[in-house]
Amino acid sequence: QVQLAESGGGLVQAGDSLRLSCAASGRYAMGWFRQAPGKEREFVAAINWSGGSTFYADSVKGRFTISRDNAKNTMYLQMNSLKFEDTAVYYCAARSELGLGLGLTTYRYWGQGTQVTVSS
Repeated sequence: QVQLAESGGGLVQAGDSLRLSCAASGRYAMGWFRQAPGKEREFVAAINWSGGSTFYADSVKGRFTISRDNAKNTMYLQMNSLKFEDTAVYYCAARSELGLGLGLTTYRYWGQGTQVTVSS
Protein backbone atom coordinates (compact mmCIF):
# COMPACT_ATOMS: atom_id res chain seq x y z
CA GLN A 1 0.00 0.00 0.00
CA VAL A 2 1.41 3.34 -1.07
CA GLN A 3 0.96 6.23 1.30
CA LEU A 4 0.95 9.73 -0.13
CA ALA A 5 1.18 12.88 1.94
CA GLU A 6 0.70 16.35 0.47
CA SER A 7 1.93 19.53 2.11
CA GLY A 8 2.44 23.17 1.25
CA GLY A 9 -1.07 24.42 0.70
CA GLY A 10 -2.29 27.71 2.09
CA LEU A 11 -3.89 31.08 1.51
CA VAL A 12 -2.15 33.40 -0.94
CA GLN A 13 -3.01 36.41 -3.04
CA ALA A 14 -3.45 36.42 -6.79
CA GLY A 15 -0.06 36.61 -8.48
CA ASP A 16 1.76 34.88 -5.62
CA SER A 17 3.61 31.58 -5.76
CA LEU A 18 3.25 28.38 -3.75
CA ARG A 19 5.02 25.04 -3.81
CA LEU A 20 3.25 21.80 -2.99
CA SER A 21 5.09 18.66 -1.98
CA CYS A 22 4.03 15.03 -2.00
CA ALA A 23 6.02 12.39 -0.18
CA ALA A 24 5.83 8.87 -1.58
CA SER A 25 8.14 5.88 -1.57
CA GLY A 26 8.46 3.42 -4.42
CA ARG A 27 8.68 3.41 -8.21
CA TYR A 28 5.63 5.22 -9.51
CA ALA A 29 4.63 7.71 -12.12
CA MET A 30 2.78 10.49 -10.35
CA GLY A 31 0.48 13.38 -10.93
CA TRP A 32 -1.38 16.30 -9.42
CA PHE A 33 -5.11 16.79 -9.60
CA ARG A 34 -7.39 19.41 -8.09
CA GLN A 35 -11.01 19.76 -7.12
CA ALA A 36 -12.80 23.05 -6.65
CA PRO A 37 -16.06 23.31 -4.70
CA GLY A 38 -18.95 21.98 -6.75
CA LYS A 39 -16.70 20.76 -9.55
CA GLU A 40 -15.25 17.44 -10.58
CA ARG A 41 -11.67 16.52 -9.84
CA GLU A 42 -9.48 17.55 -12.75
CA PHE A 43 -6.03 16.79 -14.05
CA VAL A 44 -3.30 19.36 -13.40
CA ALA A 45 0.07 17.81 -14.24
CA ALA A 46 1.83 14.47 -14.56
CA ILE A 47 5.39 13.23 -14.39
CA ASN A 48 6.91 9.88 -15.24
CA TRP A 49 9.06 7.82 -12.90
CA SER A 50 12.40 9.27 -14.00
CA GLY A 51 11.14 12.83 -14.17
CA GLY A 52 12.16 13.11 -17.80
CA SER A 53 8.63 13.48 -19.13
CA THR A 54 5.95 15.86 -17.95
CA PHE A 55 2.53 16.98 -19.14
CA TYR A 56 0.28 19.85 -18.09
CA ALA A 57 -3.32 20.89 -18.34
CA ASP A 58 -3.73 23.89 -20.63
CA SER A 59 -5.05 25.95 -17.72
CA VAL A 60 -1.74 25.76 -15.84
CA LYS A 61 0.78 25.43 -18.66
CA GLY A 62 3.50 28.05 -18.33
CA ARG A 63 2.61 28.81 -14.70
CA PHE A 64 2.99 25.47 -12.91
CA THR A 65 5.99 23.14 -12.90
CA ILE A 66 5.91 19.53 -11.79
CA SER A 67 9.14 17.88 -10.68
CA ARG A 68 10.40 15.09 -8.48
CA ASP A 69 13.42 14.18 -6.41
CA ASN A 70 13.55 10.41 -6.25
CA ALA A 71 16.41 10.51 -3.75
CA LYS A 72 14.02 12.26 -1.37
CA ASN A 73 10.93 10.30 -2.47
CA THR A 74 9.18 13.59 -3.08
CA MET A 75 7.22 15.16 -5.92
CA TYR A 76 6.65 18.90 -6.21
CA LEU A 77 4.28 21.31 -7.87
CA GLN A 78 5.63 24.82 -8.17
CA MET A 79 2.74 27.17 -8.77
CA ASN A 80 3.50 30.68 -9.99
CA SER A 81 1.23 33.55 -11.00
CA LEU A 82 -1.63 32.02 -9.07
CA LYS A 83 -5.15 33.00 -10.05
CA PHE A 84 -8.42 32.99 -8.12
CA GLU A 85 -9.57 30.08 -10.29
CA ASP A 86 -6.67 27.96 -9.05
CA THR A 87 -8.44 27.74 -5.69
CA ALA A 88 -9.07 24.05 -4.98
CA VAL A 89 -8.04 21.06 -2.96
CA TYR A 90 -4.94 19.66 -4.60
CA TYR A 91 -4.32 15.93 -4.59
CA CYS A 92 -1.21 13.98 -5.47
CA ALA A 93 -1.64 10.57 -7.03
CA ALA A 94 0.56 7.63 -7.96
CA ARG A 95 0.19 4.82 -10.50
CA SER A 96 1.99 1.50 -10.69
CA GLU A 97 3.11 2.10 -14.27
CA LEU A 98 6.24 4.18 -14.83
CA GLY A 99 4.98 6.25 -17.77
CA LEU A 100 2.83 9.36 -17.78
CA GLY A 101 -0.75 9.04 -16.67
CA LEU A 102 -3.21 11.67 -17.83
CA GLY A 103 -6.53 10.32 -16.72
CA LEU A 104 -7.91 10.25 -13.21
CA THR A 105 -8.78 6.57 -13.48
CA THR A 106 -5.21 5.58 -14.35
CA TYR A 107 -4.09 6.42 -10.81
CA ARG A 108 -4.44 3.88 -8.07
CA TYR A 109 -3.17 5.73 -5.03
CA TRP A 110 -4.31 9.11 -3.71
CA GLY A 111 -3.30 11.51 -0.99
CA GLN A 112 -5.71 13.25 1.35
CA GLY A 113 -5.38 16.61 -0.38
CA THR A 114 -4.16 20.04 0.59
CA GLN A 115 -6.18 23.24 0.31
CA VAL A 116 -4.94 26.05 -1.89
CA THR A 117 -6.90 29.29 -1.65
CA VAL A 118 -6.09 32.25 -3.87
CA SER A 119 -7.67 35.55 -2.95
CA SER A 120 -8.41 38.00 -5.73
